[in-house]
Amino acid sequence: MDYFATDKLVSPERGDLLISEPYLPDPNFERTVILLCEHDENGSFGFVLNKPSNAILSELVEEAEGFDSKVYVGGPVQQNTLHFLHKSPAKLNGDKKIVDGVYWGIDFEGLISSINTKVAQPEELKFFIGYSGWSEGQLMDELKAKSWIVYKKATPELVFEMSPEELWKEALSNMGGKYRVISNYPTDPRLN
Repeated sequence: MDYFATDKLVSPERGDLLISEPYLPDPNFERTVILLCEHDENGSFGFVLNKPSNAILSELVEEAEGFDSKVYVGGPVQQNTLHFLHKSPAKLNGDKKIVDGVYWGIDFEGLISSINTKVAQPEELKFFIGYSGWSEGQLMDELKAKSWIVYKKATPELVFEMSPEELWKEALSNMGGKYRVISNYPTDPRLN
């Protein structure tokens, strides 16, 4: 069934979500939701929001001892790097606004200070090892191949509050219409 048959190609922008199509064969992106942090003529990058790793922040960053925030796999690129999103520019400086209430963190020293002084709280932050990246034109080619569904403008609730197990389904369901139907597709179509 071609559930994209009548879809016009939607050009993504910073702050949009990329929702993987239900049967995307790449195991790195199976049933994933990516927050797009940049998209321009040079390429695109973002973080997978619903793929938790087995690590917690205090295991990866010695200075964050006792801060037991979950760490997510942001994507397959540079998995030796640590990134973060947060809700509050008043508590952390120099960060980049993605959408209202969602900021891409740049100041790790400020983050550690905010953690150690208990200004930053775990529910205000989301951490990632690695990221998802596309070279110039690559993401648009994947959109033409119908690998992704573009959800216009993420919300802080979807980014920070939704359980990883429910995010893919919830985002599609929020889009309504045929996407609500797609959200109920089984993981394995043979079980249908």
